[in-house]
Amino acid sequence: MNKEKSCILVTGGAGFIGSNFIRYYLTKYPHAQILNVDKLTYAGSTANLDGSEANENYHFIQGDITDEEVVEQLFSDYSIDGIIHFAAESHVDRSIEDASSFIDTNVKGTMILLQAAKRAWEENGKLRTARFHQISTDEVYGSLDHNDKFNEQTPYNPRNPYSASKAGANFLVKSFGSTYGMNIVISSSSNNYGPRQHVEKLIPKIISNALNHQQIPIYGDGRNVRDWLFVEDHCRALDLIYHHGEAMESYNVGGGNEMTNIDLAARICEILDERYPVQKGNLTSFKELITYTEDRPGHDRRYAVDDTKLRETLGWQPIVDMEKGLQQTVEWYGNQWIVLNH
Repeated sequence: MNKEKSCILVTGGAGFIGSNFIRYYLTKYPHAQILNVDKLTYAGSTANLDGSEANENYHFIQGDITDEEVVEQLFSDYSIDGIIHFAAESHVDRSIEDASSFIDTNVKGTMILLQAAKRAWEENGKLRTARFHQISTDEVYGSLDHNDKFNEQTPYNPRNPYSASKAGANFLVKSFGSTYGMNIVISSSSNNYGPRQHVEKLIPKIISNALNHQQIPIYGDGRNVRDWLFVEDHCRALDLIYHHGEAMESYNVGGGNEMTNIDLAARICEILDERYPVQKGNLTSFKELITYTEDRPGHDRRYAVDDTKLRETLGWQPIVDMEKGLQQTVEWYGNQWIVLNH
């Protein structure tokens, strides 16, 4: 990687969405330079970017964005003219058990990154041109009960420590735009799914438990609704927002695939039944492994975003429908967990 040539800093690029984005970006823009900094917690792995290390325009640094010295060194060593900030603790259940790491990474880490970017870009005259793209979540808006959808003007109403930490980070990003004139943009997406997601998340957990003939736990009555977005469609949206979104604006990214958790689990089990028929005990379908468990505290009933702004102003729309995306996702995990283990 040419350290004198300008590059994009991607934080948390060894995680699920970040690694998919880097793969997408290096393929679409073969001459672009990507600097990936990731702490490599349990949810991140360099294996998610196998092959990328051979690309001379890609460079990985293991580092923690909450470490001011590490972050300052990045801006000292590299010519960074844009940031796409994925790095975050993102598992709601973990945030309910202990919120401290979520505040450290999601709030403090974002603040340290903003301050370092501001100083560097003021010095080299890029403060109003270099872009800071904050990756957020629809969970900052709270919960929906009926047929409404969150839009970009919906007030934040976070209901768990994870979403509260992301809302706080978003406010910090907005404040640096308003106060210092930084070129910031925020995008909030609905639930992502696809390859390379950590097994603690709902869809890979359903697949993993099914293939291991373990109970598939579904919270409460299973009627909580989420809108699902295939990760490659999200990457395409982020590309458009980073390059063409208006400064100081927020953009919602939705998949248009609302499903209850129980319906999602049932459909995944049906796909698994077709591809990997049950061959153990008295089971006739993976659906028999679905089990209802006690609901978690503050479990939001429904999320759904109105992404009209993104569609109409930047011309984006998802191209992977839910059925095709689920088929691809199940196949990818099946190849990882069945083929590689036999």
